[in-house]
Amino acid sequence: MEIKDIVKKVKQIEIRSRRRSEAILMGQYHSAFKGQGMTFSEVRPYQSGDEIRRIDWNKTARFREPFVKIMEEERELTMMLLVDISASMDYGTKTQLKREFVAEIAASLGFSAAGNNDKVGLILFADKVYKVVPPQKGRKHILAIISNILTADYIAAPAKTDLALEYMMGIFKKKSLVFLFSDFEDNYDLRTLKVAARKHQILGMRVSDEKDNEIPDVGYALFQDAESGQQVWANTSNKRWRYDFAEAKKQKVRQVTEDFEAASAALMNISTGEDYSKYLYQYFRKK
Repeated sequence: MEIKDIVKKVKQIEIRSRRRSEAILMGQYHSAFKGQGMTFSEVRPYQSGDEIRRIDWNKTARFREPFVKIMEEERELTMMLLVDISASMDYGTKTQLKREFVAEIAASLGFSAAGNNDKVGLILFADKVYKVVPPQKGRKHILAIISNILTADYIAAPAKTDLALEYMMGIFKKKSLVFLFSDFEDNYDLRTLKVAARKHQILGMRVSDEKDNEIPDVGYALFQDAESGQQVWANTSNKRWRYDFAEAKKQKVRQVTEDFEAASAALMNISTGEDYSKYLYQYFRKK
């Protein structure tokens, strides 16, 4: 993809994602993540209507008139986008590649966070962590994140989600909002997911293409694993073979869903081209 094509694609994604973010997501995002706690702001004289439990008894005793502690919401939140850049994510049979779809969802989330004055960071991973964009605020930073997702070299290797989560936990001690983008085709350690979900708020975004789950009848065909390079011939005209393939995919989805539930983490299954905003809206409302 040439530079002019990248700039054009980023601009298109910005327009689509900002429209959705501002029209649908931003209000719910702000409501869901409006504050992570309360911090001390100041002490002032008691006013009618103030809560008794806010009285600062030390200062009240010293000045012989009531004073109250004023608390304010901790505003700043860090959003981390963990994006699988293994080769199976550089694929698509409909209107978008998975990587383009992920970039658009990430942009909508990023602009929602920016509207809430929150920081957004990015980790690109496959068999290891390949790039880290430290959390920052602002529109230009979100555009840089979109560009990084679109232009990354997608790696012919299994995605090791555990390494990405461990890396993130090693850097970010404070609770963060984590969106984990992957097709979850590769194995991962459930224990690591559980530990990460205890420390951070995690939403897994399982991104798929409609052809990931079902193979059409095209006769004998040569299939190649995008990550291992392994090739195999199959007779797609065999109904039993197509049924077994579809069932194995369904079982994989069920297993991933059960694992996220066991870890007390959220999971969203979404296919390229779907209206992702309604799913995110529902997620934010639940929070």
